[in-house]
Amino acid sequence: MDGRFVVALSELSNRDVPRVGGKNASLGEMIARLAESGIRVPEGFATTVDTYWSFIEHNAIGERMGEAIGRFRDGDAALGETGEAVRGLFLGGEFPPAAAEAIREAYRELALQLGRDTPEVAVRSSATAEDLPEASFAGQQETFLNVRGEQALMAACRRCFASLFTNRAIAYRENQGIDHLRVALSVGVQRMVRADLAGAGVMFSIDTETGFPETVLINANWGLGETVVQGTIDPDEYAIYKRLLVRDCVPIINRKRGGKQHKMIYADAPDAPTQVVDCTPEEMRRPVLEEEEILQLARWAVAIERHYGKPMDMEWAKDGRTGELFIVQARPETVQARRRPGTLMTFRLRHRGEKLLEGAAVGSAIAVGRVRRMEDPKQGDDFHEGDILVTEMTDPDWVPVMKRAAAIITDHGGRTSHAAIVSRELALPAVVGTGHATRMLEDGRTVTVSCAEGDVGFVYDGAAEFEAEEMEVTLPGTRTAVMLNLANPAAASRWWRLPADGVGLARMEFIIGNQLKVHPMALAHFDRVADAEARRAIEALTAGWEDKAEFFVENLAYGIARIAAVFYPDPVIVRLSDFKTNEYARLIGGAAFEPAEENPMLGWRGASRYYSAGYRDGFALECRALKRVRERIGLDNVVIMVPFCRTPEEADRVLEEMARHGLQRGKNGLAVYVMSELPSNILLADRFAERFDGFSIGSNDLTQLTLGVDRDSERLTHLFDERNEAVLNLIAEAIARGRANGRTVGLCGQAPSDHPEVADFLVRHGIDSISVDPGSFVRVKQRVHAVENGG
Repeated sequence: MDGRFVVALSELSNRDVPRVGGKNASLGEMIARLAESGIRVPEGFATTVDTYWSFIEHNAIGERMGEAIGRFRDGDAALGETGEAVRGLFLGGEFPPAAAEAIREAYRELALQLGRDTPEVAVRSSATAEDLPEASFAGQQETFLNVRGEQALMAACRRCFASLFTNRAIAYRENQGIDHLRVALSVGVQRMVRADLAGAGVMFSIDTETGFPETVLINANWGLGETVVQGTIDPDEYAIYKRLLVRDCVPIINRKRGGKQHKMIYADAPDAPTQVVDCTPEEMRRPVLEEEEILQLARWAVAIERHYGKPMDMEWAKDGRTGELFIVQARPETVQARRRPGTLMTFRLRHRGEKLLEGAAVGSAIAVGRVRRMEDPKQGDDFHEGDILVTEMTDPDWVPVMKRAAAIITDHGGRTSHAAIVSRELALPAVVGTGHATRMLEDGRTVTVSCAEGDVGFVYDGAAEFEAEEMEVTLPGTRTAVMLNLANPAAASRWWRLPADGVGLARMEFIIGNQLKVHPMALAHFDRVADAEARRAIEALTAGWEDKAEFFVENLAYGIARIAAVFYPDPVIVRLSDFKTNEYARLIGGAAFEPAEENPMLGWRGASRYYSAGYRDGFALECRALKRVRERIGLDNVVIMVPFCRTPEEADRVLEEMARHGLQRGKNGLAVYVMSELPSNILLADRFAERFDGFSIGSNDLTQLTLGVDRDSERLTHLFDERNEAVLNLIAEAIARGRANGRTVGLCGQAPSDHPEVADFLVRHGIDSISVDPGSFVRVKQRVHAVENGG
């Protein structure tokens, strides 16, 4: 093997990037340094950059390449014309005899090593400046799979060279100011892993959307991995929490079954060595990876990241003949690596159009977009990314549309409405309770939604001028813990950069309503669901689960785990489901299990449901999910909170019911809190303290029940005020009585976010924690620090 032109992957390391490019150097590094971690990398060889330059010299194409690029830069040739011309120079050339013989000899040695005459190989491009955080060429050059025989190999190598000048690669280098004629390309040749008989995909050692560093994300599809890399299918997705991989647990915090519509497999035609075929219905239902395989890949991702000292983007494949897993590529992750940690966005309005509407402001951002007025979330196909959703009000069915919105405007609702809570967690500005947005704002009108001006949010005509600034945030430490209110698992990892002391309120009912959508009793007793439409919907949602109840348990557990993992080991207080009967009835299949109540707000809700024959079997599923999160997944930072618990005797019944399902207070460190949201919780605090480890004051319901004001009544909004003297006196009493009994006391209502003076009041009365929405966190944290230090 002529070392000038070809080198075995096993002889390479990261020091060889200038010689063989980032991709091939990385493969060699893993073969040499990570085998002791059990990481398998397919053997092979790489051509050197000398091969590339000698090819250019041998075919005298350097000058012609420069001329073609020059015409493009001068505006005399289009991008497509330039790319085609330069690629043609490579495709029409021949390798210098010495280089050609070196490649053929390396292929023959690989054949001897594998014991096959013409082994199938993967032929991959590796640019010399590729996969660096400051210059990512990933995905711009070509890969060729199932290449067999010397002639096919030489053709694939030429096509790799040509792919250095794809249109997208030329455009990228132009934008980055990189000299086209100074970038070289190495070709990596690896034995094929028979993933066509099993599966393959990609893996990241970081959350690619939010930059949360403690998650490994794995995407998987049947067949060769190109379908996942190219994004042509909806793959299975797995999320694994890194920090618990060293413990005796299963820290998989999410599994999403993808559509897996088709796969790439081997083909026999020499000019088409692969083909795409449809997956079978069984393959579409079945997960690509088993549990232990998911964990093994995750451990490899952690080992690779640790070795390189940075987040990594990897490709993996499973051999269908041997069942072995392999890493076939690893490179630095390049999107989140560019983001600066410890920063937050701030917004400032400069010039605006006519004020059209106002309502309660949610969040602190500004957004511009076109109005999309909708009556039903089923119209979501007509909603475009970046539109502004205008509707009467939202419920869990609206969440897929809300995720694509730039902002939300509603006719009805307040700061505790569904629209407000979900918008906070999606970091979307929302103006809620405008009264008549759906009548006033016509479709297609460009408006500005501003929530950066205080408690009142405004809708302005046209596209306003505003500034968005990314600022460094260095927050002071405080004696009083400042925690977050969260419900949406998909949004939780957005807030990992905030130095929160945990989650003071994770709303289980939001996970049920937004993600599971089915009434738990309809899964526990499917035979009692008579409505044909509901039965069809449940069958569709639970396809692939033999046990419909397990669908609920697994997905609820993953939803809770995704929140708990972001803040581990700080406490994450999960409130047991607190739907009202009318809300439960709206869940799929719920009508068969819910009574009609005149006043659901004061009816069969919270603790009274959990031991009742009408919901006991549904509550069992909640308990199973929580037990799985704490014990099997390993997130024992989860604290359970019982809402709307009217009497100490009711508390006993709930705790007994929990213990029946393996959730015994004090066992395995389990702490159980009670929502202190009824006057009885405060008046009988001593007795509740005997039964619970902590109190969490729910200021919304406490205000409602103290003042006799329905918190959902728009007519009585002017009377609903957490700052009322009677409410504050009860809060002060709750803090004093809880602390006198040696119990932790926190508050998880909206008041400290909306009213700084309430935060002051809580700190001065010695509360242990305040839990606020993420958009208010920085402001409240700074306020708490000021009060604690005499401000």
